[in-house]
Amino acid sequence: MTSSIPQQPLQHLPENLKSTSDQHWQKLQDGLEPDLFAGLKALPFADKIVVCSEYVVDSALRFPYLLAEMLEKGWFTESLTAAQMREILQAKLENCAAENDMHRALRQFRRQMMMRIIWRDFSFTTNMWQTTAELSHLADICTDEALNWLYDFYTPKWGTPYSKAEEGSESQPQRMSVIGMGKLGACELNLSSDIDLMFCFPKHGQTQGGSRSLDNQDFFIRLGQKLIAALDANTVDGFVFRVDMRLRPYGQSGSLALSHNAMVEYYHDQGREWERYAMIKARIIAGDIEGGNELLDELNSFVYRKYVDFSAIESLRDMKAMINREVRRKGLITNVKLGPGGIREVEFITQVFQLIRGGRDTELQERSIRKVLPIISGLGLIPQAVTDELLEGYLFLRNAEHALQGVADQQTQTLPEDDFPRLRMAYIMNFDNWQDFEARLELERAKVSKHFANVIAAPEDEEEQDDSQSAELGALWKGEYDPEAGARLLEEQGFEDAETTYRRLDSLRNSRVVQGLQREGRERLEAFMPMLLQAVTESGIPSQTLERTLLLVEAVLRRSAYFVLLMENPSALKQLVKLCSASPWIAEHLAKTPILLDELLNPATLYTPADLDLLRDDLRQQMLRLPEEDEEAQMEALRYFKRAHVLRVAASDINQTRHLMKVSDYLTFIAEAVLEYVLQMAWKTLTDKYGSPAKEDGSLCDPTFVIVGYGKMGGIELGYGSDLDLVFLHDAASQGVTDGDSKGKKSIDNGVFFTRLGQRIIHILNTLTPSGQLYEVDMRLRPSGNSGLLVSSVKAFRDYQLKEAWTWEKQALVRARVVAGCPQVAQKFAEVRAEILTEERDQNQLKEDVVSMRIKMRDNLGSKPDATGAHTSFHLKQDAGGMVDIEFIAQYCVLRFSSEHSELLQWTDNMRILETVEQVGLLSSEEVAQLSEAYLVYRQAAHDASMQKVPSVVSADQFTDHRANVSRIWQGLLEG
Repeated sequence: MTSSIPQQPLQHLPENLKSTSDQHWQKLQDGLEPDLFAGLKALPFADKIVVCSEYVVDSALRFPYLLAEMLEKGWFTESLTAAQMREILQAKLENCAAENDMHRALRQFRRQMMMRIIWRDFSFTTNMWQTTAELSHLADICTDEALNWLYDFYTPKWGTPYSKAEEGSESQPQRMSVIGMGKLGACELNLSSDIDLMFCFPKHGQTQGGSRSLDNQDFFIRLGQKLIAALDANTVDGFVFRVDMRLRPYGQSGSLALSHNAMVEYYHDQGREWERYAMIKARIIAGDIEGGNELLDELNSFVYRKYVDFSAIESLRDMKAMINREVRRKGLITNVKLGPGGIREVEFITQVFQLIRGGRDTELQERSIRKVLPIISGLGLIPQAVTDELLEGYLFLRNAEHALQGVADQQTQTLPEDDFPRLRMAYIMNFDNWQDFEARLELERAKVSKHFANVIAAPEDEEEQDDSQSAELGALWKGEYDPEAGARLLEEQGFEDAETTYRRLDSLRNSRVVQGLQREGRERLEAFMPMLLQAVTESGIPSQTLERTLLLVEAVLRRSAYFVLLMENPSALKQLVKLCSASPWIAEHLAKTPILLDELLNPATLYTPADLDLLRDDLRQQMLRLPEEDEEAQMEALRYFKRAHVLRVAASDINQTRHLMKVSDYLTFIAEAVLEYVLQMAWKTLTDKYGSPAKEDGSLCDPTFVIVGYGKMGGIELGYGSDLDLVFLHDAASQGVTDGDSKGKKSIDNGVFFTRLGQRIIHILNTLTPSGQLYEVDMRLRPSGNSGLLVSSVKAFRDYQLKEAWTWEKQALVRARVVAGCPQVAQKFAEVRAEILTEERDQNQLKEDVVSMRIKMRDNLGSKPDATGAHTSFHLKQDAGGMVDIEFIAQYCVLRFSSEHSELLQWTDNMRILETVEQVGLLSSEEVAQLSEAYLVYRQAAHDASMQKVPSVVSADQFTDHRANVSRIWQGLLEG
């Protein structure tokens, strides 16, 4: 296969690079001893490398003794095997007595190897495949030698881990295996890449021979933390490799190290399609190689199905669509990895065949793209000419990626925009100028895109249009109809308010924004508007639907790619019109966040069932693509996740494919998934800064904290615009401090830590970003309300509820449940809740308190009489016989009777509480049926009102039977 890159470096340095070259050489001459400078200058391709790699120049100046060793031993010009590289590192580690010494040795070794690899790569002394193999060997060796050093260093203190003795076998010493994922697993690591790792160990047991015994898992978690620090920490000597552990089971919330059995159980019981994709490249890179390979053998049946699995293509298509949305959101079109025709598309083409057929055609079970593409063509799955083009394109793209990254050892795949870095990149790639390089790049990307579309891209819906009708509507939009004729045409098309619609279109067309559009944007708008006008005629209310849809049009006028998206996907335009016709709330929702239009491309996703595990998994996948330290990007991603799923709920709601209760379930589950992740984010931020707080027994919290949902959140009844009533609790030592001091961080009191944790959670939820607010948070239900502590201990919460809480606060506790956090603390909260709700009460006082609070709420929040004193309207929630009456009946029954009927404590939602009230005989079946039916009818009406953006108030002559039934039961139970 011929390479599309000129293999011989240019014989001359481009004119516009000469001044930079002179500056770099002058810096080197000024900063190096004469013999070192002379030795460097004498190296082959020195002129090219010195002008092209700031990293090499900077390293030579900062670490001349490392340069001296490299020159003495000829490392710049000689290839090194993996065994030779390992010998070099072992010699450097031999005299390291302290952990910091080991860190320094690793970093200096890595710097030397990176200098030589970049030198040889930029000069094309070696090819891309050899470069990526050397980089992968470097990562393997650094990880393995660091792990060995740390194991030997810490086993005298922590003990040696041993498996539990079993019948017929003695306990055996245990070693950790390190699994390399992604390009590291495939031995195709790039010049400045993260390494995706997972840690595992064979069996549970205890350590022996240390100062104290540890569980094996605890030992390997500690060892893993030390290994991450050895590789990832950025010191004065730099770093070794950035480490990403988020691909492990359960992601950030999962244990850092799992036993083999736990790994097998997770993947076979809970593994997702995208995790199959990730595991294709899994390879044991360090530690217990033999034991780790046994684990991968066990996981093989998870990755490769025995049958031909065509479901994989849809999963990969969805993953690519998700990446495409990210590319559009972040403007990554010029990204050689993620953009169209990029590296990722070649990987997807390869892996779709592996996932579909790898179980049957086992030769496809190969990690390397270089090896597997010829196998695919050899099996007749795609022509050899296609795999040749893909390999050639992949080689060019990976070399371009290296040309970007080797300049400054930075992880970037985005093409430069300025003239100097463009010329430098072209020079690295052996092109005379940027234009020639860009032309070749576009050619290779076009080939990859074409093959990707043939293999993976979903077929687009095609709908024939009435050309004559479209032409007339197009002429109308262009202003070729006078007002009278234009209104008549719109009326003929079914617009109910044709004159107003004409004026609205005329106003938009002549607006300053439309008149100021660039040619491309104007052309796209002119092509789109006839399609939109034609589409809205399919609704029952075209004028109103168009008015709502134009909110979105106006929002994206300067982002005309959205018009292309809708024109190329008629089903998405049809779905948009349907949603806007049904609800002004959805129209505004889309106008505020137009990127949600991507959600309309696959209508199937709009009707997915309410499943908390699926939501967690979706959120986890989205977050995996973001750097852990980029909180702003994570906050934006959380908002997109929430808005996208809320749109899905609303779409299925409008199409009546989801019952009201399921709508609330889904909206509540969205909030739970978000809260769980937000807690993880906030916890990581605080512990990175202050260390972990301690429990009463001295063990560290992880996190020993819960978020309690009250009101609609606790009762699983969230609506589209609901805020979150939350309370934060912890169960740490009251007088303890964090362990920051022991980790070189600042220690603070436990109480201060948890207050800051609560503040951080609220900040992430409440902050207005470009995508808006995640949730409005209401903390007034915490002990002592706004004057109380933001975060209470479980003990303080119990004391307050027993000694100080008002009856209405105990009513609120009926609907309270833990929605995120530590299971052990959640159990303690459940016990406290049960204790409070079942305490003995004065029955008459309880009735008086409940009725008094209800009357106060009706007077303050209910509808008001007109001038004659008559009530002409009915407030669905607050008026007599409304929703709150039913909620108070349920809460009263729990407070009054749960000491006798503990079943009443089980649920926090009103419907199931009422069912339990019937089961224990407190109200008749007929009464409970009347309450339940009224409650659902009211909730549906309030729900519909929110979708139409109108108040939850109806005419007084509506729901009279329901109101009468509720009031009668209220009277009998509470005022009789």
